[in-house]
Amino acid sequence: MMTLLAFMATIGVLVIIHEYGHFQVARWCGVKVLRFSIGFGKPLWQKNFGKDNTEFVLAAIPLGGYVKMLDERELSDEENPIKYSEVDLNRAFNRQSVWKRIAIVLAGPVANLLLAIVLYWGLFTLGVTGMRPIIGVVDENGLAALASLKSGEIIQKVAGNPVNTWQDARWALLEESLENKTVEIEAINNNNELLQHTLSFEGIDNNAEIDVLIKIGLAPFKPSIPAVIGEILPDSAAEEAGFKLNDKILRVDGVGVGDWEQVVNIIKVSPNKKLQFDVERAQKTLNIAATPEAFDDNDEIIGRMGAGVKLKQVELDKLLITLHYSPLISLQKAIAKTWDTSIFSLKMLAKMMTGKVSLKGISGPLTIADYAGKSANLGLITFLGFLALVSISIGVLNLLPIPVLDGGHLMYYVAEIFKGSPVSETVMVTGEKIGFGLLGLLMTIALFNDFNRLVAG
Repeated sequence: MMTLLAFMATIGVLVIIHEYGHFQVARWCGVKVLRFSIGFGKPLWQKNFGKDNTEFVLAAIPLGGYVKMLDERELSDEENPIKYSEVDLNRAFNRQSVWKRIAIVLAGPVANLLLAIVLYWGLFTLGVTGMRPIIGVVDENGLAALASLKSGEIIQKVAGNPVNTWQDARWALLEESLENKTVEIEAINNNNELLQHTLSFEGIDNNAEIDVLIKIGLAPFKPSIPAVIGEILPDSAAEEAGFKLNDKILRVDGVGVGDWEQVVNIIKVSPNKKLQFDVERAQKTLNIAATPEAFDDNDEIIGRMGAGVKLKQVELDKLLITLHYSPLISLQKAIAKTWDTSIFSLKMLAKMMTGKVSLKGISGPLTIADYAGKSANLGLITFLGFLALVSISIGVLNLLPIPVLDGGHLMYYVAEIFKGSPVSETVMVTGEKIGFGLLGLLMTIALFNDFNRLVAG
């Protein structure tokens, strides 16, 4: 249910913002708007508003929307004199200057990019929490080991640019891997010594699905956390079994456990299986039998007890960092992040088209729904970050020069500027057929990847 609601919220917000961009700029340009529809197909709700009596519609298929403007090319010969006066026809979209038409078409994608800027601005202003870029396990056969990167080092810069969190480091490494064969990494060790590493990207698999850290053999640092219970959810398997706060788990089914991660790993692979826990409580050892509940995690059935680890604030402070920025700096960073993400998306698309990056990175509605649900479960801040990222993707996708998309119309209008007259009806009809074919192929690849991920999951 959370996944469905989060997906509907994501699509609803992004479609409304996109179409409102077209709608508002069309009104500013004096164009008569006939309909503003959220979704396609049979109307579930409709009502007319405004001086133009614009029809607002909520339709049955919520995967998109559209703004219908008065356009003589879409009217029959009988409709012109019957429905619309000459005053109305002068407000038709097709009678507007090419510059007004460009502004109206461009407004949708721009609205999505502006939404991303607003969301990122809010997140940067409120404060961004992330894991410090402390190196954990280094694959001895990986590229990171060849670059002499070692566990415990803290990454300071990637390609000369400062990084504060693992998210920053991952993003910087991903960008560099697409453009360069090597990258300079600056780090400090436990003795506070400044180290310079040259990391090679030679031979890595250009698969957008695989985390760049996995490709180079790096993992974030995970501290060894004692297996002491600090939280018990109501009506959970842990509560029913009789666990108490501050219980220290010593053994599970006779196997000694050194930290909380070992306990979690045993529970995850034991759904609906009775386990015997040896627990230390008030300097006494007790035996508690408990059966982890089966839980569907992204189509994988895992065990879950409903108990959380006890963490000291000092341990969290060592692992996490929260960055706050002033409203002005937040705006600058929001614009920069939106720009960088947009350019990165275009680079990825170009490399997919040339075969340099796998097409497996193309995601469809099922993957978007999955990530919408996961981000919503992690909290509002995470969900808003996800919403900003998808909004950028929608904006960039619509600017591609593919007929039937906004970018395709812009391509026609640019040609009209140089040609001195609109492109012919034949060219537009042919372009629409090509555009629908390309979109159909893109959607087929996206759905194929979605189903493959579900089967693999």
